[in-house]
Amino acid sequence: MKNERIYKLVLTALMAALSYVVFTFLQIKIALPGGDATSIHLGNAVCVLGALLLGGVYGGIGGAIGMTIGDLLDPIYIVYAPKTFILKFCIGLITGLVAHKIGKISTSQDSRHVFKWVVIASICGLLFNVVFDPLFGYFYKLVILGKPAAEVTLSINIAATSINAVLSVIVATAVYMALRPVLAKSNMLPRLGKENACA
Repeated sequence: MKNERIYKLVLTALMAALSYVVFTFLQIKIALPGGDATSIHLGNAVCVLGALLLGGVYGGIGGAIGMTIGDLLDPIYIVYAPKTFILKFCIGLITGLVAHKIGKISTSQDSRHVFKWVVIASICGLLFNVVFDPLFGYFYKLVILGKPAAEVTLSINIAATSINAVLSVIVATAVYMALRPVLAKSNMLPRLGKENACA
């Protein structure tokens, strides 16, 4: 049990580092009015992958920490770091809940069943982000930051978030389905039971 917890913490740190690298160095930044920006990136795919591998809490924390650090080190995104942490953590929680508690992918031996629930869980986590990232971002800009350009940038943020979601579902699913048999064969695939399906 102790070794598994350490293993999950190490993988969480790896997911945090990977999400930071992917978000920071493999993004296409789109300038917006008022000195703002949005981007096309695959950071969310790493967050979803972490939740599929480790459960919602560990996966969500890994993705949230990595992308929040990315925001903190970027002068344009630094003010959005709290919003990023909350939203990315929620992506992980939702993905982990659907994948492990409802779909039970960590205990299934049926690859078609696993594939179906990986896709469903990824869509659920990222659908949350498609709805709440632009909405939360709009109110965050308007109320907390007092940016009058919030309305102008809303439609662009929705488009970018939607593109990110589609790309992330495809990438996270493909990578997880490729990694799963290798990790299972090496006895390195965490077994998430009912008691820690989200953890």
